[in-house]
Amino acid sequence: MTARIYRPAPNAMQSGRGKSKEWVLVHEPAAAREIEPLMGYTSTTDTRAQIRLTFDTLEEAEAYAHKNGIAYQVLPEHKPTVKRTTYSDNFRADRKTPWTH
Repeated sequence: MTARIYRPAPNAMQSGRGKSKEWVLVHEPAAAREIEPLMGYTSTTDTRAQIRLTFDTLEEAEAYAHKNGIAYQVLPEHKPTVKRTTYSDNFRADRKTPWTH
C-alpha cells in the first residue's frame, strides 16, 4: 500500500493560509468502496483510509514513512498565483467587461 505526501492548497473560501503550512500523509485506498444495500451508505474495509497524519516538514513525513516501511509518493507543493488588483481598477475605462450602472 502506498501513501501520498503533499501540502494542501489553502481554502478558496478564506484569505488565510491555515492548514496549508503543514505536510500531510494519507494512504491510498487498498479496496474499493462498497454501497451498503439497506441505507445506501458507502463503506470500506480499509481502515487506513481514515488516517491522516500531519507533519511540520517534508523531511519529517518522509522519515516517518521510511521508518514504518510505507511506500510513498511526494506530490509537488501547490504555489498559489497572486492576483494583485486595486479598487480603482473596478472603474477603469478599458475593462474587459463594461461597467453597467
